[in-house]
Amino acid sequence: MGFRLPGIRKTSIAANQASSKSVEVPKGYLVVYVGDKTKRFVIPVSYLNQPSFQDLLNQAEEEFGYDHPMGGLTIPCKEDEFLTVTSHLNDL
Repeated sequence: MGFRLPGIRKTSIAANQASSKSVEVPKGYLVVYVGDKTKRFVIPVSYLNQPSFQDLLNQAEEEFGYDHPMGGLTIPCKEDEFLTVTSHLNDL
């Protein structure tokens, strides 16, 4: 018997609107911004321990260091790549 991790939640607020509107993030989740249009996603913190997601975090560290322009974590990859990684994490 296994258990299923909660998946990502794509918010309907564009990244440029996110800073002007307060949107609650459920306990156990964090906000990341992804892609050229910096779409906002709410993901479970459990993803942070996964090697495939840590690769994305390393890309973010290389590009931005610890200064993220959106105020949240910005991941410099294409949205489809991010969705592929997170969909595999959902299947674990």
